[in-house]
Amino acid sequence: MNAHLFVEVLGRNGEVAHRQRMDTLPIRIGRGYDNDFILDDRHTSPHHAVVERTGDGGLEVRDLGSRNGGYHKGRRQTQLPLDGNTIFRLGHSNLRVRSADFSVDDEMADTTLHNWEGWPPAFTGLLLLVLLTVVSVWGSDTEKSGTIRYLTALAGMLTLALLWSGSWAMANRIFEGQTRFGRHLFIAASGLVVIDVISLLKAITAYAFSVETLTHYGNHATIAIVAGMVFFHLVTVNPAHTRRFALTAVLSSILGSGVALMVNFQTSGHLADELYMSELFSPSLRLSSDKPADQFLVGVAQLKAKVDAERSKEVSLDGEDGEHQD
Repeated sequence: MNAHLFVEVLGRNGEVAHRQRMDTLPIRIGRGYDNDFILDDRHTSPHHAVVERTGDGGLEVRDLGSRNGGYHKGRRQTQLPLDGNTIFRLGHSNLRVRSADFSVDDEMADTTLHNWEGWPPAFTGLLLLVLLTVVSVWGSDTEKSGTIRYLTALAGMLTLALLWSGSWAMANRIFEGQTRFGRHLFIAASGLVVIDVISLLKAITAYAFSVETLTHYGNHATIAIVAGMVFFHLVTVNPAHTRRFALTAVLSSILGSGVALMVNFQTSGHLADELYMSELFSPSLRLSSDKPADQFLVGVAQLKAKVDAERSKEVSLDGEDGEHQD
């Protein structure tokens, strides 16, 4: 019978790893060389399954009494009806059967920057890391420590970025067959630069306008940037699931912020990342109006009264415990 079917072996990412046309039914599948479709999988039997027509003209795959059987959506199936989207597992291999008239989706828009491959993004990423390290060390250097401090900081920064980028490049190689290490290194370096720039702008703005909320909850911006970095890494690995990855990044950012708030509350009893503005700059950067000294002293007095009340309460409790022990 002229069937014009294609048996496809799918990779872990769901893409077709191997495809073979079959013009007759039934299609015998197994590891033996006398099969119509030879499946090179040690976990399949010599004659594992057969694809054949059903009484109503449809297709089904039927197990031939193999040890490991066939599975669909995690459940073992002796017989399974097939359509063009049904994926079933024999051994460790995912398979799909489609007819020659199966309707495929329209072509994807090519958003890959083919000129942005290899050494250009890698070199740009390394340059960004070097500049970020030099500027960060120079801005926080209060002693003449020589070049050793710059070299140490640069070694640490490069090690962190290379490990991060290498992990994503390995995932890219596994799921897409290409490493794209340069792109992943550029994404990592760009993310670190954005984190550093946003942190500096946040601190300056908080100091200039006396907006302490920016310093109290500034780490949430860092969490959002890291989630954005992960999004671009995922899109580089597989650009076909942009919306899914965007949703993943948003949910990860929300979850990370929630965890940060809980950790802050458990460690300090407050939701804020820090209890006061720790970074100070030149007075010339101050743009907010000065507050009268009397207002400051009133606030100090209120704080002193609150602390004294807490101390007296603790002393009273200690005295009661001491009397009870006597």
